[in-house]
Formats: sequence, C-alpha cells, structure tokens
Amino acid sequence: MGTQKVELREALRQAIDEEMERDSAVFVMGEEVAEYNGAYKVTKGMLDKWGPERIRDTPIAELGFLGMGVGAAMTGMRPIVEVMSWNFSFVAADQIISNAAKMYYMSGNRFSVPMVIRGPNGAAAQVSSQHSHCVENLYGNLPGLIIVAPSNAYDAKGLLKSSIRNNNPVLFLENELDYGTAMEIPTEEYLVPIGKANVVRKGSDLTIVSHSRMVNLCANAAKELAKLGIQVELIDLRTIRPLDIATIAESVRHTNACVVVEEGHIFGGMGAEVGMQVMEHCFDYLDAPVERVCQKDTPMPYSKVLEKETMPTVERVVKAALKAKNRL
Repeated sequence: MGTQKVELREALRQAIDEEMERDSAVFVMGEEVAEYNGAYKVTKGMLDKWGPERIRDTPIAELGFLGMGVGAAMTGMRPIVEVMSWNFSFVAADQIISNAAKMYYMSGNRFSVPMVIRGPNGAAAQVSSQHSHCVENLYGNLPGLIIVAPSNAYDAKGLLKSSIRNNNPVLFLENELDYGTAMEIPTEEYLVPIGKANVVRKGSDLTIVSHSRMVNLCANAAKELAKLGIQVELIDLRTIRPLDIATIAESVRHTNACVVVEEGHIFGGMGAEVGMQVMEHCFDYLDAPVERVCQKDTPMPYSKVLEKETMPTVERVVKAALKAKNRL
C-alpha cells in the first residue's frame, strides 16, 4: 500500500472527490465553494472538474441553503453542505434541529436525510467571541444527529467518506487551524468507521480522553507527564455521537484515573457527559474523581494574550493529570 503526505484540507478534498466519482447523487453546496475554491480551499479545483450542477455556490443565507440540503437529501440526493464556520449554523439551527435531526423519526421512517454538514468548529486565531464557538455540546444533545470531529488528515478522509455514505445527517466538525497540518495517508481507498474511538497512545497510569484539535495538545501533555513517571493512555474520540464509551471504559479500568480535555466550555460540555459515563461504567475502578480541562467560562476574547489564557494548555492538562493521580 502506497502513501502520500497531504494536508488535512487535501484529505477532505480527496474524500469528497472520490465519493462524487462513486455516487452521482453526491454534490457540494455552500458559500464560496465553487468560484472562490472554498473559503479554506477544501473544494479547490472542484468546480472545473465537476461543473456548477455538482459544486454549487449559495447566497449568504444559511437558513435557506441548509433547508435546501435537507430537501435534497429527503428526495434521494446526498448533499455535502459547507458552512463557512459552525458559528454560522446558528442562523440555520431550525433546519438542523427541527428538520434534519427529526425527519426520519417524524415521517415514520419514510424519509431519510443522508446529508453531511461540514466546516470549521471552535476557535481559530483571534476570531473573537462570535466566531469561536464549539458546537458539539449543543448539537450533541439532540437525538438524530451523528457528530464527527477528526484530529488529523487520515481520520478526516476516512471519516468523511463514511459520513457521506451514511443515511443519517452527519455534522462534520473540522478546525481552521488544522487545515494546513499534513501527514502520510494511504493512496488506496480506505474508510474509518463512525462511532469508534482511537487509542492514540498506550499507557498504564492515566487515561486522557479528547477530540479534534485538543488531541495534539494532549499528546504534548503526555510527553511532559512521562517525564514525571506517568504513562498516559490517550484516546481520540473521533466521533462525539455515537460515543464509544466501551473503549474509554476499558482504558479507565486499566489505568484507574481519567482526565477529559475539550476546547468547549465546561458547563454542560462533552467532558461532563464523558465523565458521567465513566462514573457509571467505572466507578469501582477510579482512584480519584474524573478531572476536566475546558475553555474557561467566558466568551472568547479577541486579545491574543487573553485568548491563550482562556484555552486549555499543556500546563492545565498536566495539573489535572497530577490531581487525578493524587499527586497534588
């Protein structure tokens, strides 16, 4: 099997291109996806290859074009709808929450909604309060939605292909700061299964659970903890919903300690859900309470200094790990 080094944006492009080749029902729509080659160049060159019928620019009207995506999916198409930022999905929340998530249930299984909504989630570099939301805890509360959040190019391609083939609405959460990160991925076709976490690093002393951009932060924290004699088992969720609690629980029963790290806010966040499920499945195995490291409970500042202070850091993860190991 051959490999190629590609940026995450190129891995996403390959996934879309391959699925459009495989299935004529797949098409792309969104703001600036065609003439401008995509706000983050994920769809670069695709208008020239596939034409305006399958690479469709839309007006700046998320409520409208996400509604069109739901309707297209209900009538047999497989739209990939790009939102320039997941923050802008709030404008179209009714289409996602009331229609995409509910249609299969409310129609008595007569109408599936096989669509992917994808774009950057979370903070970037100084994009301030209205462009830095993490939406997984908001949409994760809703039955009917699959939520995927890859941390690297390999997973991004394999998960996006699986998402496009899925018969349910998939919210595919990327991150603007990850688009330029590169790694070796196979040249042959592959899929990454939805609903299966990945054990990034094996360890015997502490389980750290994270997803998306925070996985790399946790990997750096694990290196620092190794210097202190703590061997971390790092789990990348990859899929938020459905949650692979089996992999997490197996790890915690082995390490007897758990830290959950997320970019989103602490109140009602993913860390709260994961921590509660760990308690339900592993209470007798825990030597200390589950620790959480999250964005601080404030809107995201514009200031670069304050932005850094608000976000999770290696130092905060290390401190939480030491507390979980009863070393603080």
